[in-house]
Amino acid sequence: MKHEARHGMFRPGPFPGITALAPGAFSAQALVSPFVPIGPGIPRWVPGRAGQTPPLPRFDPEAPTLGRIGPLEVRLARSVGEVKKAQTLRYHVFYEEMSAVADALTLASGRDRDAFDALCDHMLVLDHDVPAKPFRKAKPRIVGCYRLLRREVADRHFGFYSASEYDLQPMLDRHPDARMLELGRSCVLKPYRNKRTVELLWHGVWSYILANRIDAMFGCASLEGTDPDQLALPLSFLAQHARAPEDWRVRALPGRGVAMNRLPADQVDVKAALHALPPLIKGYLRLGATFGDEAVVDHQFGTTDVLVIMPVAALSSRYVNYYGADASRHAG
Repeated sequence: MKHEARHGMFRPGPFPGITALAPGAFSAQALVSPFVPIGPGIPRWVPGRAGQTPPLPRFDPEAPTLGRIGPLEVRLARSVGEVKKAQTLRYHVFYEEMSAVADALTLASGRDRDAFDALCDHMLVLDHDVPAKPFRKAKPRIVGCYRLLRREVADRHFGFYSASEYDLQPMLDRHPDARMLELGRSCVLKPYRNKRTVELLWHGVWSYILANRIDAMFGCASLEGTDPDQLALPLSFLAQHARAPEDWRVRALPGRGVAMNRLPADQVDVKAALHALPPLIKGYLRLGATFGDEAVVDHQFGTTDVLVIMPVAALSSRYVNYYGADASRHAG
């Protein structure tokens, strides 16, 4: 969700026409730098041992369309090249438009990438209304993306991205058999930040949830800025009106968390708080999302992060009915 991440073969999902990907056996060097992971949390990377990088997805060049609205299409990435274009889109939004601070490798490559890209499925929104270049066939433009990491994949490798900020283990232990999905690295190009694009992106996510029989979603979402006192109103609103139930509650890692409930209830103007929240978080609230107990300041990305938790059974019936119990509303 943040910023607003395979051995074997494809295995068909239970929802007709959608393929659920299993991990594949490729080198990750095309998506991340040729380094090896060390330490807990987000893998750091140091030059070294060959063959230690995580596997790349085994892409399906015929991955089906999950939805269409006019010239826009949503589907999973079909190639390493498409993931690289999504990484370039993320770089443009996070580093050039927003206030993320790039290290030398990120700056040189012009792509936002990390080790988790090699483990995740990548949901894309593509615009097919793109003029052709001289003597070349027109290619659709990637205008939005989401990164999806299933629990079984995370368990086989180095866990979830959110574990670099939050202590997820108690929640995972309370739901040992739940099929969980981490959402992250959500972004849309500025000219496409409208209801239609976001609706289509969520239609694709809903299709993926059905295909993979997901029980719960979670991930980091961001408010711009690194001073929690400046964000006291929206943070306090989330703490007072959208706190996760006890069995789904999550706290930040020791030393990382900052209090969300920063204002007395009588000082929290609900209308003003909703206006101050980013559109992505307001969208999650409409779906029925709840939030962890603490926020985490991410100085690299210039944000204050909150953990969003959405059990599928608790999703708003309005949302489910809108997209269809079989994700048929914008079916491709």
